[in-house]
Amino acid sequence: MLIADRLVVAGGWIERADVTNFNLYRPPRLKLGEATQVEPWLNHVNEIYSEDATHIVRWLAHRVQRPAEKINHALVLGGAQGIGKDTLLEPVKYAVGPWNFQDISPTHLLGRFNGFVKSVILRISEARDLGDVDRFSFYDRTKIYTAAPPDVLRVDEKNLREYYVFNCLGLVITTNHKTDGIYLPADDRRHYVAWSQRTKEEFSPEYWNKLWAWYGSDGFGHVAAYLAELDLTDFDAKAPPPKSAAFWDIVNANSAPEDAELADVLEGLGNPEAVTLGQITEQAIATGTEAAEWLMERKNRRAIPHRMERCGYMPVRNPDAEDGRWKLQDKRLVIYAKAQLSLRDQIAAARRLGDRS
Repeated sequence: MLIADRLVVAGGWIERADVTNFNLYRPPRLKLGEATQVEPWLNHVNEIYSEDATHIVRWLAHRVQRPAEKINHALVLGGAQGIGKDTLLEPVKYAVGPWNFQDISPTHLLGRFNGFVKSVILRISEARDLGDVDRFSFYDRTKIYTAAPPDVLRVDEKNLREYYVFNCLGLVITTNHKTDGIYLPADDRRHYVAWSQRTKEEFSPEYWNKLWAWYGSDGFGHVAAYLAELDLTDFDAKAPPPKSAAFWDIVNANSAPEDAELADVLEGLGNPEAVTLGQITEQAIATGTEAAEWLMERKNRRAIPHRMERCGYMPVRNPDAEDGRWKLQDKRLVIYAKAQLSLRDQIAAARRLGDRS
């Protein structure tokens, strides 16, 4: 509970004499049941997430067994309202300790105060079309909570001085909306998306009565015991999660038509290591694609770097020019190179392009 001569700062632990840290973590107090009696809960997980059940259960077991270890991706549980997403998580709340399991809304996440970062599991409920809350801002804000680094998070609680805690929280996002819910880019490595095709009407009142009766008669303890004993030898908490079909559904729902058209133009050019906007525009005109008109609109110029980034290209700064641009055919231009290349290879590709021109 008391940790002497050490201090948590922005970078983690440092040695400091005559300083004492108070450990805010309180372990769960739920009496463990019998792991062999967990079948009703496992059946429920499989009822709504049959294809994703194994990963979901292992993710939750990691939170129970290793609350001090960061798991580097969030769990997105999606599906229609009333199918039991929250019912699935209810015994897990008691397995990690109710005081270590917090619920917030998307708008709360974007607010100033963030005492919730002390959670073992943080659930953001009903992430959907966020209205005044920008989905891109929501995605950017969750980055620091879904993976480490950062190794520590600054806590800002009302009427208290700010302080640091270790970044150990596991993020769960629940949502009823696939196409107008959260934003995910194609290269995201921070979210495992599980989506259920079940509907509320498929579950009878008797189903819920039976499950909750079991919860009330030591079911919570049985689930806690099972998660505490589950073998996690082959579960890598630091590895990027698999990309499910539901993940790609969300990515595609957030993709603008211009992205696909621009990707087709680049493919027509042979996906070169380096390319200029002029080359892309010429190819678009030659092939008669609708991207040509969009590219030639001056008002779209600011959006082009973002479109190129989503197609796997990024602008390369010329280290020999003050403005960072490259001189091709007596014109100063921006050159885009494949993002997967190292900086050295990007610059080399840009120079080769300049030599050919």
